[in-house]
Amino acid sequence: MTLPNPPSFRLDGQRALVAGASSGIGLACATALAEAGAEVTLAARRIEALEEITGEMTARGWKAAALRLDVADVEATAATVADHGPFDILVNSAGVAKHTKATETTPEDFDTVMGVNLRGAYFLTQAVARGLIAAGKPGSLINISSQMGHVGGLDRAVYCASKFAVEGFTKAMALEFGPQGIRINTVCPTFILTSFTQATFDDPAKRDWLMQKIKLGRVGETEDIMGAVLYLASPASSLVTGTAILVDGGWTAD
Repeated sequence: MTLPNPPSFRLDGQRALVAGASSGIGLACATALAEAGAEVTLAARRIEALEEITGEMTARGWKAAALRLDVADVEATAATVADHGPFDILVNSAGVAKHTKATETTPEDFDTVMGVNLRGAYFLTQAVARGLIAAGKPGSLINISSQMGHVGGLDRAVYCASKFAVEGFTKAMALEFGPQGIRINTVCPTFILTSFTQATFDDPAKRDWLMQKIKLGRVGETEDIMGAVLYLASPASSLVTGTAILVDGGWTAD
């Protein structure tokens, strides 16, 4: 009997762009891809933080470079991606949140959230896809969405709207890009402990609510996202496109 060959999770020879890579989930994703052998370009608005991170990565023998990028500026993003691409892998972890009651949402907050989470994500994905298509290359595009792209949340109407929209364009783009061998998926985390969510976890009432909803009964860590992103970036997921991986501890199973 001939046994099947297990798929590889290695990314040697692949070029990856990680947006929102200066901290939190984005930094964790960049670390996972670099450790797996990819040449990783870490992108964010805070270039000083990126340069410090890439210095630590290259000291470990990994391939990493820093790139200033503001996904809300779609014209500059398109030009930057065209200049530095093509990229075989995209991980878009850039995002913002403005949590208020729906009756108190301002147009300014709405535009800020949608400008990054939806408009920025859409046109960054478009830019990387264009580069791959022009080069005749396959690729894997990954948007960090949220469990809130699948369920509702109190005081999160705008945030939920932005993430539901990301789930929608991911499915539509999967149909369009599939014939070119370009896959596109989302990773949908639950609440992950980062500097941005620390205040939520520090509030006893909110933490109790989170622990009731997360069926595995523990706080999410950035390391919990790394395996899902590595899987989607690698040949191990070569038949996976147009779908979402929920890393939510069972939140959406309820």
